[in-house]
Amino acid sequence: MGCCTGRCTLIFICTLQMLAALERQIFDFLGYQWAPILGNFLHIIVVILGLFGTIQYRPRYIVVYTIWTAFWVAWNVFVICFYLEVGGLSKDTDLMTFNISIHRSWWREHGPGCLRKVVPAPASSNLGDHSFISVTDCIIEFQYLEVIHSAVQILLSLIGFVYACYVISVFTDEEDSCRHK
Repeated sequence: MGCCTGRCTLIFICTLQMLAALERQIFDFLGYQWAPILGNFLHIIVVILGLFGTIQYRPRYIVVYTIWTAFWVAWNVFVICFYLEVGGLSKDTDLMTFNISIHRSWWREHGPGCLRKVVPAPASSNLGDHSFISVTDCIIEFQYLEVIHSAVQILLSLIGFVYACYVISVFTDEEDSCRHK
């Protein structure tokens, strides 16, 4: 196989997926978003498996990667629906943190151009050391940043799916031609 083959392209796509997932994982950790952290972790493992299968000519590993991409696309469609509040979902729920904390997306307070102002809680309230945070002047709202992240993941997964199917086909054709000689 030459260097500009489907195999090399799949390696490149998997590498891009890995970088995008690692970037997303970092920001999900900063926002204590436990559901996306778990999903990203599984995605990283399966992408590594897909890379290994592609480099080592193991079509079964690439099949696992291919099946996972379908689940990954579905998860990211859910995330888009969640942040755009489609179908009764609300971005203001604790769903992404498994209802164990009140944290939200890190981008909510730290988006591009956002001015974050901490307002102390009134003395009459019983909030302990909690404070109110006012965020203004964001260039792009946090939910759209999350949607962009998910859309990039979907795009990379769909391209990866197509190339993985092609590479599986090539690998199995090569195996069949070697067996019949």
